[in-house]
Amino acid sequence: MEKTMKIEGMMCPHCEATVKKTLEAIDGVESAEVSHEKGSAVLTMSKNVEDSVLKKAVEDAGYTVK
Repeated sequence: MEKTMKIEGMMCPHCEATVKKTLEAIDGVESAEVSHEKGSAVLTMSKNVEDSVLKKAVEDAGYTVK
């Protein structure tokens, strides 16, 4: 299962790494391909994870989900 998130506030590879680590720590998220240039994260998941859980994790890390 794949899900794409639009994320604002990432400006560099360090931001990408922070968001990637945050998302991959969530149970059910197998991997996250994060791009600060595209302002997005493409998640590969082993089970359905509620959007609200993903959004809260990213926003708690200091970024905005659109």
